Amino acid sequence: MCSQTAKKRSLVWQGAFVLTLAGLITKVLSAAYRVPYQNIVGDIGFYIYQQVYPFYGIAIMLATSGFPVIVSKLIAEHGQEENRVNMAKIMKICWLYFGSIGLFFFVCLNIGASYIADFMGDSQLAPLIRVVSFSFLLLPFISMLRGYFQGIHNMMPTAVSQVTEQSIRVITIIFLSYLMLSLGYDLYQAGSGALIGSLTGGVAAAGVLLVYWVRNRRIQDDLQGQATVGGRQILKELFIYSFTICLSSLLLILFQLVDAMNLYSLLVSNGMEETAAKQLKGVYDRGQPLIQLGTVAATSISLSLVPLISTAKKRNDHKWLEDKINLALKACLVVGAGATVGLLAIVKQTNIMLFRNELGSDILAILSVSILFTSLAVTIAAVLQGLNQTIYPALAVLAGAIVKIVLNILLIPAYQTTGAAVSSVAAFAVVAVLNIVFLRKQQFRFKDYRGLSKIILSAGILYGALQLYIIVFDMITGEFSRTLTTIEALSAVCVGGIVYVAAVLKTNVFTREELDVVPMGSRLKSLGKG
Repeated sequence: MCSQTAKKRSLVWQGAFVLTLAGLITKVLSAAYRVPYQNIVGDIGFYIYQQVYPFYGIAIMLATSGFPVIVSKLIAEHGQEENRVNMAKIMKICWLYFGSIGLFFFVCLNIGASYIADFMGDSQLAPLIRVVSFSFLLLPFISMLRGYFQGIHNMMPTAVSQVTEQSIRVITIIFLSYLMLSLGYDLYQAGSGALIGSLTGGVAAAGVLLVYWVRNRRIQDDLQGQATVGGRQILKELFIYSFTICLSSLLLILFQLVDAMNLYSLLVSNGMEETAAKQLKGVYDRGQPLIQLGTVAATSISLSLVPLISTAKKRNDHKWLEDKINLALKACLVVGAGATVGLLAIVKQTNIMLFRNELGSDILAILSVSILFTSLAVTIAAVLQGLNQTIYPALAVLAGAIVKIVLNILLIPAYQTTGAAVSSVAAFAVVAVLNIVFLRKQQFRFKDYRGLSKIILSAGILYGALQLYIIVFDMITGEFSRTLTTIEALSAVCVGGIVYVAAVLKTNVFTREELDVVPMGSRLKSLGKG
């Protein structure tokens, strides 16, 4: 009995690592491909793609961190081993439920494409919205299989399918957009070609999962037995989890959707010429991959501690739990502050390196502050979910979306994309603050204020060092080119990373015990000695 429990616990930990790694790879790919894509299609082409992307982003998030989590949670709660027919009932009801949602989104986007495009202020987007609508037909199938495998603690099919989906999608986007523009197609047609990646990636993911399904003979055995769970109970939990888990996972996408729906139309309705508004929105959208990459870096360490939190919750070990939550928050603050301040210091160089010119560097500087708040929001949401408090993060996201909508309407007419950037930062801050309030309601709070002051000091040292490095670099080179700016940006990242890690270690932000728990902590501890 003990050996079986230990084996199951080992599978959970291995699975958590596999999914974390796959999630990191897919998020990096999802952010990184936008750079070559923008270089191929330019700012207006980037605007076209980013206007429609949030719809696909909803599908991909639901199929990755929404619906599969719900299925696996239902399987875990109602017993996969003890009563195998419960599994069959859960799978059947989930299939009908997810199928209905997928079909609903498909119909709404396909039939309503023209209405949505008109609401956005750009009727030429309708064909692109119709292309994206087909990805929702794949949603139930991919979600069900991922959820099933996660429910039986086999994370490899989910991980492989995620990486495969994103890789095929990125290849399709880059190849078709380049090919279509080379053949003389316009930017909207090239955008439609790029969005075909949402279908090729989904088909590839479905194919991978189907192979695992066929190979896993145990599945046929699992779908036999006598059900003890009621259909109403499953449906009730599906409705609750759909709101809480799915809404929490859609934080970044929802805010992008708000900008897609009203930023361009507000610019045009307030007197800006259409082409200029499209370019301005395209420049503004440069901030999305930077926020994504910064958030991935900030949350990857802290989220790896969440399984520890779930384990301690089951043991009712409040002191140990409090220590690990504080460590998760501290790790998030360290990496989030470093990513935010580092980008602020070299935002102009980064902009030129990635997007060919410095247009919108002031907007990117404002948006870079979002990295810290987003990292906090995501990390605390994961902690709250580890504490089985799933409704609070969802309410925070909902409040943040309302703030984003209201501030966009108030600020964009007067301040254009600067207003949109400020509204994004404010909305992310609202989500982070609300999650902090909700965490305090659970009798957990961040207590290491001395550590917080050391993080602020280390971030200040980082900013000063990068500013000094840029001054010296510019004095030595004495000329401007994109190649030199790229070298300057990349070398600044290396210098900044070394300075910041050294500052964090020398100011003893983390105790020796904390470094033992943080990933790569033992290696960092040895560096601190030196």
